[in-house]
Amino acid sequence: MLAIPYGSSAIYDTNALTVKDMMRKIAHIINPFIVDKASDLFVAQPITFETMKIAQKFSRGQVDVTLFTAQYPEDRPLIPDGFHVTPDLERSVLDFGSFQKKRKLPLLKDILDRLYEATDAEYLIYTNVDIALMPHFYVAVNAFIEKGYDGFVVNRRTIPPIYSSVAEIPWMYAEAGTKHLGFDCFVFKRNAYPEYKLSAVCLGIPWVNHVLLCNLICQSRNFFVFRKLHLTFHLGDSQVWLKEKYADYYAYNRDEAKKAHAALEEIYGPLEQVSAFAQNSVNIERPKQLLHSAESAEATLREMKKRMKKIKQWHADTELSPEIPA
Repeated sequence: MLAIPYGSSAIYDTNALTVKDMMRKIAHIINPFIVDKASDLFVAQPITFETMKIAQKFSRGQVDVTLFTAQYPEDRPLIPDGFHVTPDLERSVLDFGSFQKKRKLPLLKDILDRLYEATDAEYLIYTNVDIALMPHFYVAVNAFIEKGYDGFVVNRRTIPPIYSSVAEIPWMYAEAGTKHLGFDCFVFKRNAYPEYKLSAVCLGIPWVNHVLLCNLICQSRNFFVFRKLHLTFHLGDSQVWLKEKYADYYAYNRDEAKKAHAALEEIYGPLEQVSAFAQNSVNIERPKQLLHSAESAEATLREMKKRMKKIKQWHADTELSPEIPA
């Protein structure tokens, strides 16, 4: 008896294949790092690790999920069993600019390059290191892929920051939370990644997720933003990244985002004319205005804070409207 595994044109002897061989491969990477006890990440990262492993176990027999990390050498002791450690990161944003407060922030491209080189999985996932997963996350991701989505974003739910240990994960699962407007979970085809234009944006600062979002939209045939699903969650919403003391990092990432936009527009034309932006209600015009604003980084950050409050209220007002993708 002969069978053709998913994604292959070759014919194989079924007797020589395992169930795992026949399943879709998904590879998921995060960037963990050691923090002090005062940081939100001191609580969040262990929860992220544990929920990723729980979701991986839940998906067994349905999808082949491998978990990866990209890290600096000094952060290796933080990484738990169950994760494949990619080669240590060798550079940071500090190699690309001068900043008042030294923060060793990695480049998004360096992290995704390591994932691309480490796996032959058909689909790749990048999430922020403080994003926890529901047990059925990978099964749902596989279902969306089966439905025809080849690039998508899953927006998180925000739950109260009243939990502090992995022992409380069942209680976190039980929290419905509220929807969140930001983009922090990205799923995309591995074979599209070599065409991504990421410039040298760094993690932990505004514009990095916007750049990745624009690349997904431009490189996907059927893109979608899932805004209301209960698949990921985050403890609280402190928005540390909007602090004005990091304004010089914001200015740096804004400049790198301009470069990424220009590279994408050279290929696809004006981004506001790419239909997938409008189809997914992704506002590209306002970000482009901010990218080319003559205002200081500090002034722009203050404006972003005010705008975020208004958008959060709008999201709260539309919480009950349904989301049924075509």
